[in-house]
This record gives sequence, C-alpha cells and structure tokens, in this order.
Amino acid sequence: MIRYALRCDRGHGFDGWFRSAAGFDSLLSAGQVECAVCGSTVVTKAPMAPAVPAREESEARPLETPASGPERALAEFRRHVEANSDYVGGDFVTQARAMHDGDIPQRSIHGEARLDEAKKLLEDGVPVAPLPFRSRRKLS
Repeated sequence: MIRYALRCDRGHGFDGWFRSAAGFDSLLSAGQVECAVCGSTVVTKAPMAPAVPAREESEARPLETPASGPERALAEFRRHVEANSDYVGGDFVTQARAMHDGDIPQRSIHGEARLDEAKKLLEDGVPVAPLPFRSRRKLS
C-alpha cells in the first residue's frame, strides 16, 4: 500500500491509499480518484515531506522491525475508514449503485461484495476499491 497526500482543484487536501503508484495513475486517469470533501475528480498529488524523527526522539526509540511500519499504516488506515464511513455490510453493492445513480445521497460507505459484484460495479463506472482488511463489524 502507498499513501499519497492529494489535493483537488478546489484546494481541499486529503489522503488516498493505493495498491501501487501505477494503480493510482490508472484510477486517476479513469476519473475514479475523487476529493473526499467535495467529490471533484480533478485531483493531483500534493507535495509530501518524509516523516523524519528528531535526533533525540530517534535515539530514544528502539529500532522497529521491518513489518511494524506497514502494520501500523494498515491499522491507521483501518481506523480512518471505520471512523469516516458507514459500514453497510452486504448491502454495499445496492447502496453504491444507488448513490452512483443519484437515487440516494452520496456518503462514504464500506461493506461486503463478491468479486463478480465489485467487477460489475467498476464496469458500470461506479467508483469502488477493495480494502486490504476485513471489517470487524457485522450488521444484525
């Protein structure tokens, strides 16, 4: 997974997580990267600075194992998704299509879909992306 700081043509800044740089480029050229604030699809990468700890901070912390950075990023991404979108469970395909068709208001959602259902949504121009984790929530 790769995280980009993004900015839309209206000046909104937001983060996006992508499988690869090529994946980002492909989704961007297909108009499937949109501003998390206003929905604009005119999006560019914003300048990013690497996170470099201060000298005394880096000396005080023990060395991390190589897997801890990606695991921490994945946990942070999960928290972001769960805090900023509604879990709709197995109703994901129906709700995603209804939002795309303008039948219900737009909002951020996540849920469950079979691979063939997700492919059909993409073929129909509905912007969806797989999450690199399973939801811990279940609807009753």
